[in-house]
Amino acid sequence: MLGVVTQRKAIASRWQSHLWRVLAVLVDRAYDAAPPQCLLADADDQQWRFTGLELQLHSDEAEGYFLNATATTPCWFVMSRPEEIDGAEVLVPKKITLSYNEAARLMDGGEQVETLPAPAEIVERLHHFVATWYRPEDKRKRKKPSFEGGAGVDLMARAEGNHGRQ
Repeated sequence: MLGVVTQRKAIASRWQSHLWRVLAVLVDRAYDAAPPQCLLADADDQQWRFTGLELQLHSDEAEGYFLNATATTPCWFVMSRPEEIDGAEVLVPKKITLSYNEAARLMDGGEQVETLPAPAEIVERLHHFVATWYRPEDKRKRKKPSFEGGAGVDLMARAEGNHGRQ
């Protein structure tokens, strides 16, 4: 089980008074499910800890893990939604993944997904999972598009040339 800390920070903007973000993914000990805990609350900064989030790796997501594991900075993808807790709006993490593809699908679905660098021990485990499960698709022979030539294109060009001369 993992934990996540979210932060509400005051900002100087005429369009919004604050900005929510994912501050940290907690992996150093087992974080069993517990109620959300406010760690800090003042006018400029609020921090909340959420626990009991699971990270599950699935063999059918191996390509997404491969893309993350081979990135310059492999990272966590944390999907969160704003919710009301004790009368205040709080950014609540709903899902943690290491799959680039799964994160992209979540964002395509309109979800808020943030990234944080993954620690070395998680990246090492991710590399092991990818080595075990990822098999790149075989490259297929590419069919040449018509603009690269061929008898059909030549025939079309001649027909257009004759049509313009009449």
